[in-house]
Amino acid sequence: MADVRLVYEGGTIRVEGVERLTDAAPDGAFSDIEFDPRSETGRVPAVQYAALRDRLAELDIDVDDAVFESASLNLSSDYQLREYQRDALGAWEGNGRRGVLELPTGSGKTVIGIAAMERLDVPTLVVVPTIDLLEQWEKELDREFSVPIGRLGGGEQRVEDVTVATYDSAYLRADELGNRFELLVFDEVHHLGGEGYRDIARLSAASARLGLTATFERSDDAHRAVEELLGPVVYRIDAEELAGEHLAPYDIKRIEVELTPDEREEYDRHQEQFTDYLAKSSITLTSGSDYQKLVKRSGTDPRAREALLAKQRAREVMMNAQRKVDRLADLLDRHRDDRVIVFTAHTELVYRLSERFLIPALTHETAASERRAILDRFRAGEYSRVVTANVLDEGVDVPDANVAVVLSGSGSEREFTQRLGRILRPGAGKRAILYELVTEKTAEERVARRRR
Repeated sequence: MADVRLVYEGGTIRVEGVERLTDAAPDGAFSDIEFDPRSETGRVPAVQYAALRDRLAELDIDVDDAVFESASLNLSSDYQLREYQRDALGAWEGNGRRGVLELPTGSGKTVIGIAAMERLDVPTLVVVPTIDLLEQWEKELDREFSVPIGRLGGGEQRVEDVTVATYDSAYLRADELGNRFELLVFDEVHHLGGEGYRDIARLSAASARLGLTATFERSDDAHRAVEELLGPVVYRIDAEELAGEHLAPYDIKRIEVELTPDEREEYDRHQEQFTDYLAKSSITLTSGSDYQKLVKRSGTDPRAREALLAKQRAREVMMNAQRKVDRLADLLDRHRDDRVIVFTAHTELVYRLSERFLIPALTHETAASERRAILDRFRAGEYSRVVTANVLDEGVDVPDANVAVVLSGSGSEREFTQRLGRILRPGAGKRAILYELVTEKTAEERVARRRR
């Protein structure tokens, strides 16, 4: 009879025979096992399963492990990894099959994920943030592997040995799925830092955990929680290192524009109202948490609310400056034979540009079927340009483009990296270019520096 039996139960590992560990282990070796008087067994969170197994093995304790029902799936694919992809996969395996890989958009993160699945040949859950990515992964896995592909999301709830799920669906079924999959693959893994989404990894007993992203760190430091659940970044390579061979070579050009006299007067008036409030209230905005405190204060302080509204109006003036639109007209004329994506921060401006330049518009209001139709026509060359507010930043398979124009955006490095990645798909003789339009003598200059 085994000394100890391990069973998965509702996001925890039940340790039967825990009393036998007292004599078999040094003091404190299993102090993290909590005694459950209801079942008269020990318990640890499921995320600690692999570490518990390792300790039991080190102390030569006989274990009846009933957590997983291991099964070989005979997974194989036709992918040939590039050198940097092999290095990334090797770094992950060298870290005990735990950790995050940070590679630019277009570098083949999906390929590495599929290679990891093939290498381990165990039941796998792939978690993605959007329905678009869900469908892309499902299609790719179905093409590569001769096993049924499960899907959780987009109106379907079908679990197979290889399953793709949205973060929302995986979160809702986290305790149920916790011992169903021995490998977890998180695409756009920075989303796992969300408080609720962490349960997907926390309630799982999977010992193999792989995170994929183009930009790992989050401004709220929630990436540190991801490191605790998956492991640290074990491999990192940027677009500049891959440009020319594996990604298109590229240039980034910053174009500064002036506000019109009327815009300047309006911007200065609103900005001054905001800075005056900060000065009178002795508030210094040195971090995101400082800004959050100001937002909270606006709930009870009318002056704080007016200051924030003034800040928002100033931001709208600088981001939607008329001379940006004028320069966009010049750029569209210059690149009339190229594939162009125009990025903005505001949906209203998207529709204004769409109407003025007769460009298809993509926003959060665009139906999924219409978005697919627009991107298919862009891919086929029927459309040579599109304008969007944020929806192409992440999680959408964007057809080949070689010019991006960023009219406005946040100070997020992730957003900027994603937008650059949309034009880096390699092609014969291709050189990509990203134009960044910035209004002079406004806060946008600081925003642009921060995202770069």
